[in-house]
Amino acid sequence: MDDLLARLPALLADQQAVAVAAAAAVILVLLAAFFINSRQREIARQAVEAEARLSELLRAQSEMQGRLSAMAETLSTRQSELNQTVSQRLDGMTHRIGATITEQTKSTHENLRRLQERLAVIDAAQNNIQTLAKDVVGLQAILSNKQTRGAFGQGRMEAIVADGLPLGAYSFQTPLSNSTRPDCLIKMPNGAPPLTVDAKFPLEAWNAFREAAAPEARRAAAQQFRRDLDVHIKDVSEKYLLPGETQDMAFLFVPSESIFAEIHEHFEGVVQKAQRARVVFVSPSLLMLSIQVIQAVLKDQRMREQAHLIQGEVALLVEDLARLDDRTRKLQAHFLAAQKDVEQIITSTDKLNRRGARIEALELEAPADAEASRDAPQAKVVESRTGLLKLRVVDEE
Repeated sequence: MDDLLARLPALLADQQAVAVAAAAAVILVLLAAFFINSRQREIARQAVEAEARLSELLRAQSEMQGRLSAMAETLSTRQSELNQTVSQRLDGMTHRIGATITEQTKSTHENLRRLQERLAVIDAAQNNIQTLAKDVVGLQAILSNKQTRGAFGQGRMEAIVADGLPLGAYSFQTPLSNSTRPDCLIKMPNGAPPLTVDAKFPLEAWNAFREAAAPEARRAAAQQFRRDLDVHIKDVSEKYLLPGETQDMAFLFVPSESIFAEIHEHFEGVVQKAQRARVVFVSPSLLMLSIQVIQAVLKDQRMREQAHLIQGEVALLVEDLARLDDRTRKLQAHFLAAQKDVEQIITSTDKLNRRGARIEALELEAPADAEASRDAPQAKVVESRTGLLKLRVVDEE
């Protein structure tokens, strides 16, 4: 018993432990059931939400399908419109491209035609250039010889003088009293001495100066050209300036405008020295201008020499004008008389027209109505010579 009593607390403790364990187990079971129940409710809630979401997804899917169908219809409509627009634009572009290609083809043909014409012109120009090159080669061959070069300058000067002055106003290679022969003598008006023109020009030194490339060679060529010009100017001044026989000034003809300009640009001292020696450099254009001035002076001289003849002709012209005025006035008087006659004729024709109108207004009657016409007291009947017609003249008050 004692053992039992001794064990009793232990047993009570064990029972308590078992009760506690059982209570804990019950609590655990309850908690598990609570958790399971809440989990089932959560699962049910999630299932409901999932079903709602699924229905929402189905509804959205149906809406999406409707939208996709509408979009498909819109896209098909837009695609058809786009296809139609693209086809129209392609047609228009094709038409424009065709028209552009046609215009470009026409323009190309026109350009090719013009190109062919220009090529023909270029061919002709090339032939002219080849001919000119041959002429230049011939001219170079001429200018390489001193005698032929002098003849070339002489020829140009003679051509200018002969074209500008009449025959008898100039002479070539005419000897002077000192037995020299200037290239040309131009006769001056009013009995003045003639003007001498020299066509010889030192071209060798000029060609050397132009072709020199090095500065030293160019300076040496310039000095040589200056010396040659000084010698030639001195010769012209001493040989061709004869007091009382020639003018106190002479022309030195330079056969090129470029050489004339280069001389005045690079050799101004030589030009001034020539002017002091009364020798003037003239280019072809200046010689032509001088010839035209001399021609005008000669023409004025001839006009003055013929002034009395001109005055006589003017007097005769005045007499002819007076005679013409007298005859014109007589003709005017004839015209006035004729005009009066024409007016009288027009007056007579007007009277005849009025009488004809009155005759047309007369009434013509047949012979059978003669008895009745005689009964009329207001009319006078006149028989015609044939007796076929009778005229009834109505007295006008």
